[in-house]
Order: sequence, then structure tokens, then C-alpha cells
Amino acid sequence: MSVAAKYRQASLYVGDLHAEVTEDLLFNKFSAAGPVLSIRICRDLVTHRSLGYAYVNFLHLEDAQRALDTMNFDVIKDRSIRLMWSQRDAHLRKSGVGNVFIKNLDRSVDNKTLYEHFSAFGKILSSKVMSDEQGSRGYAFVHFQSQAAADRAIEQMHGALLNGCRLFVGRFKNRRDREAELQNKAQEFTNLYIKNFGRDMDDERLKEVFSQFGKILSVKVMRDSSGRSKGFGFVSFDTHEAAQRAVEAVNGRDVGGQQLFVGRAQKKAERQAELKQMFEQMKQERCRRSRGVKLYVKNLDETVDDEQLRREFSSFGSISRVKVMQEGGRSKGFGLICFSSPEEAAKAMAEMNGRILRSKPLNIALAQRP
Repeated sequence: MSVAAKYRQASLYVGDLHAEVTEDLLFNKFSAAGPVLSIRICRDLVTHRSLGYAYVNFLHLEDAQRALDTMNFDVIKDRSIRLMWSQRDAHLRKSGVGNVFIKNLDRSVDNKTLYEHFSAFGKILSSKVMSDEQGSRGYAFVHFQSQAAADRAIEQMHGALLNGCRLFVGRFKNRRDREAELQNKAQEFTNLYIKNFGRDMDDERLKEVFSQFGKILSVKVMRDSSGRSKGFGFVSFDTHEAAQRAVEAVNGRDVGGQQLFVGRAQKKAERQAELKQMFEQMKQERCRRSRGVKLYVKNLDETVDDEQLRREFSSFGSISRVKVMQEGGRSKGFGLICFSSPEEAAKAMAEMNGRILRSKPLNIALAQRP
């Protein structure tokens, strides 16, 4: 083993640091466990403020282990610190192997309590209760060294009571897996969302509209505080096939002078994922449409101004902006033309490049993005 690799193995991550904690303070703290080679508090590149975590490099691996065993969750400047082995292997962190997700935590459960309850199942590489300014957000992650330890934790802690709350404990799923799972569930829906019906709609009338398509488990018209219909509701079928038939038959149908919308009822997480995907597609479409829109026109005669340049190119499409660059009130000999579509810009470049305007041949190119 190389010297560098040996020292990397004796490196600890120190998290949840108070903003006023310094390298000297950490050096004095961890030197009690053994010789410390270096300490680095990670800071913002601009403000140089602490980012709340640091790395402590020991000379000997056993000293790092001693610090981890005896100093984890110690309090420095009224804040409990969180120690774990420094893990620089991004693949190991993101692979999901040994990772456990816990939710429905009581707000009183902190990092130390979490660690104490889950360390019985195997060696923990890292653990964290997620929190914000108000405290615990009710969920956490534990990364075990082995998948076998993670499986034991899931088997024994899922459904267990902790401080009066029944836990959900399962395998960690990355965002891609969660979105794929939501999409798969979406294809087997049984709950419908119905909107645009009148104020007179009630549960019984809504049930009459949908009962012909299959067995209905529940019907609910949403109402305001005065008991009046809000104009939307939910119907739950016992099979996906019945729900699908209802969507195909009733969506867009006129009921009581109102055109109904009928679609799959979505959970909040599903709606957020769908909206995110939609916005991302819109963003990509905007980027695609903007490619090649701007033309850079060089070798302009000094007498050519914005209006003449616009007239010369207006036959090729819709122009959103024209600008002849100037300095001291005189043309610098080049300008920019912005078309509304790549196709228009391409046509203008093909037909106008090299054409004589006033006394000079134009030199046209796609404006390069910075």
C-alpha cells in the first residue's frame, strides 16, 4: 500500500460543524486520539465561510478508529458533530449498495439516536437525519458497509416503533429509480380525478355516472366549509381496466352542461416529477429552437445602419432584433441579426453570404454562444 493510500484510510469526515469552529479547535480536539497530520475545514470559495464540514487526517489508522469510536456526536460550540470515514469513492456512495432509507421518524430522533438504533445490524459508513431550520424533517439515511447488514436492518426495523412512531425502513432508491417506479405505477392506476362538474354534483350522482364501468370502491365530491361542491372529486375502482374504460368513455363528455375532465389521480410526488419532466422538455425545446437564430454579419459598409440591415434580411423571416455595432457614433463594420427560427436564419445565411451590400460583400456566420 502506498503512503498516500494509507493516509487516506486514516481520514475522517466531520460534519454538522458550527460556523465558528476553526482548524485549531479541531486540532486540539482530535489530537487527544492520536497524532494528526492535517485538518481542512471546507469553505466557500467566495466568502470563505465554513460549509459546515471538515476532513481530519490521522497518522495512524487505529487513532482515526479511536476518534470515531469515542468522539462521534460530541458537542463542539453547542452543536453535536457527526463523524464517519472519509469516502472519496463516488460510485460507492451512489450505487445504493448498503443504503437504507428511513421515514416517519419522530422529531426527537437525532443523529446519535439513529446511529445507536441501527449500528446493531452492522458497521455503518454514514448516517444522517435530514433537517432544516425547524429541526428534523422526519426522514434519514443509513449507509452500511455491507448489503447484508442493510437487509438485516430493513427486516427488523421496518414497522418497528421508535419514540412512538412506526418506522418505514427500506432500500434506498435513487431519483431515476423512483421516477421509473412512479411511471410504472401510473400505468396501473385505479383512482380517478374528475373536475369541471357543477355545484349540484354529489357523491351519489357521481357514482351513477361511473358505476357502469366496473365495481367502485369509493366516491368523493370535495366540498368547501359551507358544504358546497368545489367542482372536483375522486372515484376509486377495484381494477385498472375499469378505471381505464371510465377515462376513455367519460373524459370530455358533457354532463349537466359541463365538459368533464377525467384522468388518473396523481400523488403530489407524481405531479412534481411530471411537472419537472415537462419543464425540462420545454427548456430543451427552447434551447433547440434558439440554435442558429443569431447571425453575425461582418464586412458591412460604414453607411449601413440598423434599418437598412433589417430591410435587406426581412424577406427571410421574422426578425426579433437587428444591431449594427457602433463606436463613437460610427459603424464598426459588423452587426447581429436575430431570427425567430433556425430555418429562417439558415436560409438568410445561404442566400446573403457573399452578396454585395452597398460596396462590400457580406460575410455571414452563426453567432457563437459564449
